[in-house]
Amino acid sequence: MAIKFGTDGWRAIIADEFTFANVRSVTQAIANYLLNQEGSREVIIGYDNRFLAPEFAAIVAEVLTANGFTIYLPERSVPTPVTAWAIKQYKAAGALMLTASHNPPNYCGLKFIPDYAGPAVPEITDAIENEMKKVITGGQIKRQDLEKARESGLVKELEVRTAYLQYLKGLIDVDVIKAANLKVVVDPMYGAGIGYLADFLKEAGCEVHTIHNYRDPLFGGSLPEPSAKGLVELANKVKEKEFDLGLALDGDADRFGVIDNDGTYITANEVLYLILAHLVKNRKLMGPVTRTVATTHFLDKLAAANGLEVFETPVGFKYIGQFLQEKDCVLGGEESGGMSIRGHIPEKDGILATALIAELRAVERQSLRDILEDLHGRYGKLVSERLDLKVSPEVKTRVLGELSDFAPDKVGGLTVTERLSIDGVKLNLEDGSWALIRPSGTEPLLRLYVEAPNKECLRLIQQDLISKLRI
Repeated sequence: MAIKFGTDGWRAIIADEFTFANVRSVTQAIANYLLNQEGSREVIIGYDNRFLAPEFAAIVAEVLTANGFTIYLPERSVPTPVTAWAIKQYKAAGALMLTASHNPPNYCGLKFIPDYAGPAVPEITDAIENEMKKVITGGQIKRQDLEKARESGLVKELEVRTAYLQYLKGLIDVDVIKAANLKVVVDPMYGAGIGYLADFLKEAGCEVHTIHNYRDPLFGGSLPEPSAKGLVELANKVKEKEFDLGLALDGDADRFGVIDNDGTYITANEVLYLILAHLVKNRKLMGPVTRTVATTHFLDKLAAANGLEVFETPVGFKYIGQFLQEKDCVLGGEESGGMSIRGHIPEKDGILATALIAELRAVERQSLRDILEDLHGRYGKLVSERLDLKVSPEVKTRVLGELSDFAPDKVGGLTVTERLSIDGVKLNLEDGSWALIRPSGTEPLLRLYVEAPNKECLRLIQQDLISKLRI
């Protein structure tokens, strides 16, 4: 069994690779890693609303307690960002989170969150994979009955919802939201975010209507992904009720989705620069910004206008988290819907992001579209699109082999001004457009990201790159 920790932990199909036996093996590897570290011997366990997630969490608890750890185990699902936040509250060695985030219902996953409460960096996941090899080749897997562990005091209840929501009040201007009398539809997408964002907004004086707010391991027959396609019902409900906002969370509430009052889906890139503009203009926050190589350069436009530095990272929030900690960034974000801010944990948090959008809407007293139009009028519009190009394994291998030497002088008729290779190959172009080609780490896909001043230019760049790479 070859278990790899990707950009956000290990994910696999339930009953295929994601089995009780394999979860025991991975947990033992993480336990071995932690036993090699100094510090706390307490660990948080979290899980989402997926099929068998509570049972997998119990398996994790049995292995950790058998290895001498005291664990905090919740009675119900807990969002990933709240699980990460709990590490700081309990001064724990880290957390094990059972989730496959926004993946299809037949997937589950296990991610390790270290003591700094952000995604594990490569040196940590590499160390866990090394421990995994030892476990598979004959290492001992310890386990004990969960009830015996409870009797011995090694299992404690994790109850952080109330404390987290109280903490969130310190990050969000609740008074300004109360004064705006917002009407919001909340969609937790049957996931672990049920009872978090909706209750927070209700306490902040909003009129809240909630959909999909019960556990369904099949996620209504779809994906718990807050994309435009996944939020059609939310958009229709916002228009039907004539509400101000629709706010959504993915399956483990670390990603966000936003719908404007007219039912328009606001892209993750747009949400990121709306929030940055809000932090700078209304909160008067100053400092660096960090984004992934695949994320909108509109953040760069805003940063340049305000004298802020921008740090570019490979794809994966673990890299964003590092810059949030090391450079005291005001905001860190990625185009796939992950975001955090200064003063919060270095983990993406959809609850925080959507609460900030409610705060922005309350301060500005106008639609998100109007705010976006104002920003575009001042700084110039950029159109972004990601294409997931399904290719055969042979084509994927060929293109990856060719990318190392891929350095065209022009793309879409525009001169290439800079070539970057921190994650795939990124080409910055003379008019501010850019393109990035990178492989999926798990699927036979090539991802093509393009951003340009208009759709016509964007299409020309896409077509030229697809032709040049013979995809």
